[in-house]
Amino acid sequence: MSKQAGLPVLGQDDEAACCAPMVREPLGEESAAELSRMFKALSDPIRLRLLSLIASHEGGEACVCDLIGPFDVSQPTISHHLKVLREAGLVGSERRGTWVYYWVLPEALAKLSALLEIPAVSAKAPA
Repeated sequence: MSKQAGLPVLGQDDEAACCAPMVREPLGEESAAELSRMFKALSDPIRLRLLSLIASHEGGEACVCDLIGPFDVSQPTISHHLKVLREAGLVGSERRGTWVYYWVLPEALAKLSALLEIPAVSAKAPA
């Protein structure tokens, strides 16, 4: 029997350890600052829709050329919103020729999700 069987495997629960739900423990200053940038970026309806469009796009990434059509705003405005999402750490991007492609960063969504997760409430035993 291996003595390592009871040791935690690093990397598997790093996201959960990083961002415990608010109902378990208060946020630290650094975590609150990072997460507030993400939530602030998502507080705009255009940015929230952009994130959704990128996440649901076939192949998990979208060309900026595919993101302009659904909105009644100019291309520079879309580029600004994409920049805000990128600076908040919600999306990654890469220039390919004349176009820029965007994808959602799963670890960012995991942090937001973990923060808002409501832990299961155990049934209280009758007194």
